[in-house]
Amino acid sequence: MSKVPAYAAFDPKKPLGPHTIARRDPGPKDVAIEILFCGICHSDVHQARDEWGGSSYPMVPGHEIVGRVAKTGSAVSRVKPGDLAGVGCMVDSCRACDPCRRGLEQFCQKGAAFTYNGTEMDRKTPTFGGYSTRIVVDEAFVLKVPENLDPAGAAPLLCAGITTYSPLRRWGCKKGDRLGVVGLGGLGHMAVKLGTSMGAEVTMLSTSKAKEADAKRLGAHAFALTSEEATFKTLAGRFDLLVDTVSAPHDYNKHLGLLRPEGTLVVVGAPPAPIPVSAFALIGGNKRLVGSLIGGIQETQEMLDYCGAHGIVSEVEVIPAQKVNEAYERMLKSDVRYRFVIDAASLTKKGRH
Repeated sequence: MSKVPAYAAFDPKKPLGPHTIARRDPGPKDVAIEILFCGICHSDVHQARDEWGGSSYPMVPGHEIVGRVAKTGSAVSRVKPGDLAGVGCMVDSCRACDPCRRGLEQFCQKGAAFTYNGTEMDRKTPTFGGYSTRIVVDEAFVLKVPENLDPAGAAPLLCAGITTYSPLRRWGCKKGDRLGVVGLGGLGHMAVKLGTSMGAEVTMLSTSKAKEADAKRLGAHAFALTSEEATFKTLAGRFDLLVDTVSAPHDYNKHLGLLRPEGTLVVVGAPPAPIPVSAFALIGGNKRLVGSLIGGIQETQEMLDYCGAHGIVSEVEVIPAQKVNEAYERMLKSDVRYRFVIDAASLTKKGRH
């Protein structure tokens, strides 16, 4: 075991602060990664503050991790020391159930081992995330990050990237499609970048006129305000696919009206309360309302390779760990363009190992 510095939540009502955690020594199939950068996901705030219930403390958040391989076990073959590597939302699963065999480890029937605020598959050993300087993970859950990508910008791909890539691929986003992206934040800006790279005609749908210039800078071909009722009449029946990234309460029925017949509205945001949906909003046009949760390991690697080939990274603001509490408050005010990323070197005066 080794002791490494980290930043942790100790109580749902208290700020995060410095902490020391233990990481296991690498076993034959393990990979030890010296963390360079870790993105801050909105779910970090929810779990650190126990807003979803079931949080355990001390908690070291962070599941958008990029670093360098420091050491590998004797049976590891996929990566070697010095490689740029990543860890996303999971660090293990049973690997034997139907979802795991289908590459959907996030839906493991025994419950995946999530990167933090969970346990390893032994259901005893707590997992600690990427607000730290080192992590040790079985090679089956280590992702290879293309060397041409900026590691800070690549970190959010491990959650925000796969969360938006997966539904675009699953629902066949392609050249000539009309794609609408609802909400321009950490997820929405990735959906714009990815959808544009796939050849779709992308429209940003936002409640804020202030987002228009940025949306077009990121690649959106058009912009429309969902705060104006006229938008839902002007764009009725226009889109093949909508990716809804908004976690605030809003009306799915109105957005379903923007789809062409047999179009799809994919929900990746998580509003706090149930949203009523009229059967007629679906029946009228054979429309689909579906959900999507991150992606499996194979699909996440596919996403990283795709981003490497197309030079796609997240727009980030790099911060020291000591500013994480300030970053949480700024996130709640949407005061970030578009993802905070912690520089792990800030956790130790000695810098990176």
